[in-house]
Amino acid sequence: MTKFVTLDAFDHRLLERVRRNALEPARVTAEAVGLSESAVLRRLRRLRAEKVIVADVAIVDPARVEPRIVLHVLVEMNTQDRKVMNAFQAAMRTSPEIQGCWDVTGETDYLLTVAVRSMAEYEAFGIREMIPEKGVRAYKSMIVIREVVGPDPARAVISR
Repeated sequence: MTKFVTLDAFDHRLLERVRRNALEPARVTAEAVGLSESAVLRRLRRLRAEKVIVADVAIVDPARVEPRIVLHVLVEMNTQDRKVMNAFQAAMRTSPEIQGCWDVTGETDYLLTVAVRSMAEYEAFGIREMIPEKGVRAYKSMIVIREVVGPDPARAVISR
């Protein structure tokens, strides 16, 4: 069970800032949120120690690195057996094509975001991972034409 951490208004403002730019200098953050630089650094250390901030990452634009085809895939499992579901989830965590995997409600059991260099690579992924032996009953693929709103961690901020 997740242990919730009590956050005050300053903590929420700090989280908004670091979600937008984790490399922002502490003096700039301090001025923006109304704390001293040392208080900002102390609070950020605490938020990291308490696993509120679990990672400082870079968001890479894959279009600038190599051509990619992005697909969203709806997966229906042929069983709800926990052992099969856990094995599927483990396979998704280690599959290099998977950009995201969510266990969802409704007729679909999983929503995947898959990125590949070609349809042949996607076909190989499907043959390897989307098979009845791995518990998959059916899957539906939707090819992304263009990104309208991308993964912006700052959009996930819950306003106070």
